[in-house]
Amino acid sequence: MKKNLIALSCVAAFATTSFSSDVNTEMFKQIQALKAQIEALEKKVAAQETVQIQKVEPAVTTVDEKRIEKIEKKLDTVSKTATAAKIQSAQDNLKWDVDFRTQVDNIQYKHADGSKSENNALLTNRLWLGAKYKADDNSSFFSKLSYNKAFGDTANHSQSNTNPGYANFDWVTNENATDNTIKVKEAYWLYTKERLFGADIPWAASVGRRPSTDGLPINIRNDQQPNSPLSHTVDVEFDGFSVRLDTENLTGFTGSWFKICGGRGLTNAKPRFDMSGTAYSSDEEKNVDIDMLGFIAVPYDNGQYSVHMNYARAWNLVGFTNSQLGAYQTAMSTASTPSQTMDAYSNLSFNDVGDMDFATVLFKTEGIGNGISDYLDSTIAFASFAASKTNPNDKGMLGSQDSETGTSVWLGVNAPCPILPDSAKIGLEWNKGSKYWRSMTYGEDTYAGSKIATRGQAWEVYRTQKLTDALSFGLSYVYMDYKYSGSGAFFGADGNPETALDVVSAQDVRAYMRYKF
Repeated sequence: MKKNLIALSCVAAFATTSFSSDVNTEMFKQIQALKAQIEALEKKVAAQETVQIQKVEPAVTTVDEKRIEKIEKKLDTVSKTATAAKIQSAQDNLKWDVDFRTQVDNIQYKHADGSKSENNALLTNRLWLGAKYKADDNSSFFSKLSYNKAFGDTANHSQSNTNPGYANFDWVTNENATDNTIKVKEAYWLYTKERLFGADIPWAASVGRRPSTDGLPINIRNDQQPNSPLSHTVDVEFDGFSVRLDTENLTGFTGSWFKICGGRGLTNAKPRFDMSGTAYSSDEEKNVDIDMLGFIAVPYDNGQYSVHMNYARAWNLVGFTNSQLGAYQTAMSTASTPSQTMDAYSNLSFNDVGDMDFATVLFKTEGIGNGISDYLDSTIAFASFAASKTNPNDKGMLGSQDSETGTSVWLGVNAPCPILPDSAKIGLEWNKGSKYWRSMTYGEDTYAGSKIATRGQAWEVYRTQKLTDALSFGLSYVYMDYKYSGSGAFFGADGNPETALDVVSAQDVRAYMRYKF
């Protein structure tokens, strides 16, 4: 009985601690009263036990069991009510998180004629404001607002590095340093359920502005949790949906799951006030919608070793024609003023050039071996293989009328830094892309261009260090050695690898301070 009373006392004390920040004073008083009753009973039992020890003949201790049972039931009811009130109070507010990064980049480009383009100190601030809300056990909301801007006004005082250029293109609006506005990076709802049509298959569905950048494995060097999909082929902002099935109980393979994803990257709906009187109808003079559909599958994941796969098809991708590029190059060669340069650029317009398939297989281990050493236990390594295949229409894709296949390999390792291994990590990554390799990685956060899209080889070495619970510091060096032109271009003649190389290499040395909570 004494053990039971002590247990009840612990429960009451825990309930009091958990409830101390709640606004329901009456329930707090009830718990305090119950605690006092239990303490009084404990003292009574302790006194009777002392008497028993002193007497030669033990006395019979009388305890009101019904009273104890009544107190137990009342305490249980009050505890449940307090817990429910606390949960409800917490859920009545959006949960905010902050990721603020101040960064300096030294960017260097080497041209085929031996000249260089450079920026010795590009200073940027990037702010992510994450907000989430869980209304009930099955539905949640997630969003992320973004601000990404270079220090100071821009040289032409436009406060936006978007014209000429495509820095404000919807695929990359949050990965480029543009103006000082807040933009929506993510906004979607998520519905989860433990059983699918009565079967033991947990599932989830989601619709909105997707968490489609910073997926595995680019998240490793970015020091953050992976988003979806795999970043070797798709790292670009878009709007769409996903349906996920946890298939471990169905297949018997540890940690397996399967997700169908789809989205729209461009719409040809007419603007609201274009004087046509047919707002938001399809504009037959513009490119048709760009859509993407595919799946992500994890056939095995035991927490240490995992296999990840991704396949997607994109329809009606955009690019420029050979005639457009020829006219642009001619105009640029004779342009002598900024307005003439702008005119030449404005004459470029997108064309629907065809469809493309993307596929990725990635192997990852979080810990090498089993108990060999603490260092290897904390090391992450991955190997990813990806392929792209064009399906051109009569305008051609990547400068070719034929279907062309490109491939890419990506290897990486992330390990504790020998200096301060408990708080710092070092990493090394290597990429190699073939002649017709083409990824959808416009959202990759590298100011010198996408290393994943490199047709040639790319290397990156980096170090991250946690300074406090919220503050961290990072250094990295990226070098891209281009063997073919067209890396990171769109999907028409501008992505032709047969054209002469202008930029033969690029590098980005960056250092940043980052605050996350």
